[in-house]
Amino acid sequence: MDHDAVIIGAGAAGMMAAIVAAERGRRVLLLEKMGQPGLKLRITGKGRCNLTNTAPLRDFLTHVGSDSRFMRNSASRFFNRELMDFFESRGVPLTVERGNRVYPASGKAQDIFMALIKDLEGRSNVTIRKNCTVRALAVDTDPDGNRCVGGVRLLDGSRIAARHVLLATGGLSYPTTGSTGAGYTMAAEAGHTVVPQVPSLVALRCSEKIAPELDGFVLRNVSLSVWTENGQRLCEHFGEMTFTNDGLGGPIVLSASREVSRRLNSGEKLMARIDLKPAIKTDELDRRLIADLNSSGTRLFHDALRIWLPAEMVPLALERLHIEYYKRLHQINAAERKRLLAFLKGVEFTLTGTRDYNEAIVTQGGVALGEVNPKTMESRLVSGLFFAGEVLDLDADTGGYNLQLAFTTGYAAGQNL
Repeated sequence: MDHDAVIIGAGAAGMMAAIVAAERGRRVLLLEKMGQPGLKLRITGKGRCNLTNTAPLRDFLTHVGSDSRFMRNSASRFFNRELMDFFESRGVPLTVERGNRVYPASGKAQDIFMALIKDLEGRSNVTIRKNCTVRALAVDTDPDGNRCVGGVRLLDGSRIAARHVLLATGGLSYPTTGSTGAGYTMAAEAGHTVVPQVPSLVALRCSEKIAPELDGFVLRNVSLSVWTENGQRLCEHFGEMTFTNDGLGGPIVLSASREVSRRLNSGEKLMARIDLKPAIKTDELDRRLIADLNSSGTRLFHDALRIWLPAEMVPLALERLHIEYYKRLHQINAAERKRLLAFLKGVEFTLTGTRDYNEAIVTQGGVALGEVNPKTMESRLVSGLFFAGEVLDLDADTGGYNLQLAFTTGYAAGQNL
């Protein structure tokens, strides 16, 4: 065999695994189906690359979906501080921004990619093959009857022999970068359970028509909660959101999508409620409304809405509240005031689905974690087969968590290839 290990996919996880394995003296073949490696890494974080988060491990894991316990062992050996040291030692200064988010000081994801690719290209025991598509894993049976990996089969029909193979093919998000879900198919053909995939960290669609004046409008310091039809609250997030031409987007909506995407993609309808005044309790806000109505009694209702709402939200309020446009504030009755109060504390939108994988930051679902050794990332079903990165059923919130998962699982796999 010319190679000790074959790594399928030259993304964040695959490149990290290749470096770590090469440092241990392994002869590594890194296969990339696209013309260039690291395409998704180079556009992550809107081209700025939020590569990790400085939160302590205990807090970090609260942002991880699926089974966060899976990460405890590997993260205890290679976590945010080790990752930061890794890049800084390779000449990439880093900076920590709001929310403990870590970026290259240059603000360029390209710097993170270049540190990885320069390291790999400088090693005589690493070979990178581009425009190389793997069709399937070669799974054999050893003399004792146990299933083991024997290498990979390429699209052209040839076979590359290797005793260790790492699937680091990514998920389905941003398919133009090469993430087409091929790794899920290969894992399933090898006998692994693959949890069905849905887009995650993605904008949500709603049934209500979004007025043109709201498209692109940003709401800051609001609270978004998502509810089932029977009144169960699924999640709540505070921060910034954006209206889109067909629904809701922005940071807190993306975070909520991770918790509701699977329901929406199964056809379930959910209700989103936006609290426009989350810092004020309902009773207190009602008292303030009464005071405003009394102090500005002759003011026209449509004009007075600017007291409580940004101008862009006024047409929506008029549409939803069914209060006469030219009514004076002193004419507003108790029932109408209560409708205004309910709008301010929970304007509702009916969620009907998500945007697709072209816009989803990550994929939810993947190779079942129970079938992977969390210490080594090796398959429990096929000896010599490893997994790392988004191909696993492992995803997290925005904020640097997902890239850290990719680097950590890649590091663990690289140690054991």
